[in-house]
Amino acid sequence: MVVEFLAPGFEEAEAVIPVDVLRRAGQTVLTVGLSGKEVTGSHGITLTADEAADGFVLPKSAELVILPGGMPGTRNLDASEIVAKTLMEADRRGIFLGAICAAPLVLGNKGLLQGHKATIFPGMEDELPSGVFTPEPLVESGRIITGRAGGVAFEYALLLVEKLMGRDRAQEIKETLHPIW
Repeated sequence: MVVEFLAPGFEEAEAVIPVDVLRRAGQTVLTVGLSGKEVTGSHGITLTADEAADGFVLPKSAELVILPGGMPGTRNLDASEIVAKTLMEADRRGIFLGAICAAPLVLGNKGLLQGHKATIFPGMEDELPSGVFTPEPLVESGRIITGRAGGVAFEYALLLVEKLMGRDRAQEIKETLHPIW
C-alpha cells in the first residue's frame, strides 16, 4: 500500500500522476487530505482525498509514503504533525519515502535525508537542510526517492513502481503510457 498526503496548495500534476501510475500498476494508493477530504491545489484544482488526515495512522501494509510538492503545499506538509509522525513511523519501519519538487525539504527538515543524496526544485537547494544535494532529475538513495520538478512526474512515478514491484512491471506500465521519452 502507498500513502500520499495532499496539503492545501499541492502541485496537482505531482500528486495525480504518481497516484495514477501506481494504481495502473496494481498498487493500492490511499490519498490523505490534510484539510479534510476536499483539498485544493496550487492551481485551483480541487481533489477529493480518500480520507481526511484527522486521526490518521500509517497502515501496517504501507510500503511507501509520498509527498507532492507545490507551494504553499510543501510548507503545509512541513507544518503538519500528522505528516511528521507518519514520516518518523515510516522511517522506523524502513519503508520507502518519495518526495518531488519542493517536498524533499520536508524530508530534510525531519532529518530523514541525513546520509542520503536528494534533489529539489531549482533555486531551493539552500532549503535542503540535510543530505547531499544533486541536480539530477531523479535521485534514488537507499529507500528515499526524490524528483526535481513536475516535469519528471511520470519518470518519478515509474521509479516508484519499480521500487515496489520490480523493473519489469515498471516497463510494462511505461509501455501502456506510450512515452515519447
